[in-house]
Amino acid sequence: MTVEFILNAEARSDLGKGASRRLRRNVAMVPAVIYGGDKAPQSISLLAKDFAKLLENDAAYSHVLSLNVAGSNESVLIKALQRHPAKGFVLHADFIRVVAGQKLTAHVPLHFINQEGSVGVKQQGGEVSHVLAEVEVSCLPKDLPEFIEVDMAAVEVGQIVHLSDLKLAKGVELVALAHGNDLAVANIHASRVAKDEGAAE
Repeated sequence: MTVEFILNAEARSDLGKGASRRLRRNVAMVPAVIYGGDKAPQSISLLAKDFAKLLENDAAYSHVLSLNVAGSNESVLIKALQRHPAKGFVLHADFIRVVAGQKLTAHVPLHFINQEGSVGVKQQGGEVSHVLAEVEVSCLPKDLPEFIEVDMAAVEVGQIVHLSDLKLAKGVELVALAHGNDLAVANIHASRVAKDEGAAE
């Protein structure tokens, strides 16, 4: 089941740091900007509590969102979030327009499966180590995956899972691989306990 992410936004003309501060403090709004496509950047503001609620769903970070700005809909992706260093709430958001038929790049989370039952953990007593939590993909908006699965079932101690080992849906490319960087995604290493016992013997 596909979740639809819809947010109401207001266009804003009062720009600058002071204006952004007033927005956050006086009306609990988050300042944001929409970039890209063949239109000029547009400054908007979002209701802070609605945006925070949307961000509770991990899928929102790699999903095409529908922004309703003054009665017109914009299909966008979250490009960047600036958060408060101590309290973690969003201070500013950047969105990028999604144009049907035009490829986009987005960060997609990795979901690791079969870790406990993998050869390296279950039979060899190793420990799983995650190197990446997300990957950057390039694809058409209709092909954008919510997440990419990393199956650890057959991975043994000492083995490394690379980007080239990931199974991708048709039409989805990994940006790093396209640039010739076959990065490590995860590995299984001998646990410290096993190492210590080996040293003791």
